[in-house]
Amino acid sequence: MIPLEDIRAARRRIAGAAIRTPLVRLNADAPAEIWLKLENLQPIGSFKIRGASNKMAQVPREELARGVWTASAGNMAQGVAWNARRLGVPCTVVVPEGAPATKIKAVERLGGTVVPVPHDEWFDTFRTHKREGIDGLFVHAFSDDAVMAGNGTIGLEVLEDLPDVDAIVVPFGGGGLVAGIASAVRALRPKAKVYAAEVATSAPLQASLAKGRPTEIEHRRTFVDGIGGPRVFPEMFALAKELLDGVIVSPLEEVAAAVRLLAERNRVVAEGAGATGVAGAFAGKAGIGKVVCIVSGGNIDAATLATILQGSVPA
Repeated sequence: MIPLEDIRAARRRIAGAAIRTPLVRLNADAPAEIWLKLENLQPIGSFKIRGASNKMAQVPREELARGVWTASAGNMAQGVAWNARRLGVPCTVVVPEGAPATKIKAVERLGGTVVPVPHDEWFDTFRTHKREGIDGLFVHAFSDDAVMAGNGTIGLEVLEDLPDVDAIVVPFGGGGLVAGIASAVRALRPKAKVYAAEVATSAPLQASLAKGRPTEIEHRRTFVDGIGGPRVFPEMFALAKELLDGVIVSPLEEVAAAVRLLAERNRVVAEGAGATGVAGAFAGKAGIGKVVCIVSGGNIDAATLATILQGSVPA
């Protein structure tokens, strides 16, 4: 669990980078009163700016001068690259081959150097925190206390804007977002439930919780590229068991429908991962009452969004 004082300190550090995003009602009838925390409105289109900003703000400038790097499918890459440009230091990003073009182009616009590698090799970088030929500060996308504290600032904002929230549904990729938010919620409103949201094509947390240990699964890569993977890291599994009330898994078709619903009813552009919590809550899986869904990002390829808006599920 991330200490509340660390999360509050993170809010002060990131004030010049991340914005306080709005909390708005979903304009659709549903089993619950659904609210949307719009992290897609951050300067990089994703919540990742919070954790990256907090991590880099705690590192001496002389250490940052050697450069920063991360392994990311796109959103943490943008968070690190955005802060690197702001601080005037070089940035390198290791990305999986086939990462969404819109995210890769955004990193390049921010001045980051992109290094594509096979997916398994990319995922292994999360475990080793190393890559031959790359030097500087490694900013982990999720398994880092400073990153999770930055993410936890979302929990502070939700509780200030909706003090009587009954449940919060958070997309689960590596687990750093939900662990940060749940840490704040457990400290300030322990009666509120916090759920992780996964997509059925890649739900390692659900499989791990069912077996009581981190479990490797077969996963299928889809347009929901910001979450999902073959496994949950042991340290993140331990946090999930400690902090969460459960996991909500939605079929790929329902996630696509949630992307479409957000665009049509609220004029909100969400990537697949960002709509996963909405899909679960809209299906009634988070219960009744006041349910907040974290719209974690909006970095979706235009062609993918167009396919979804036409009523199809992208291949």
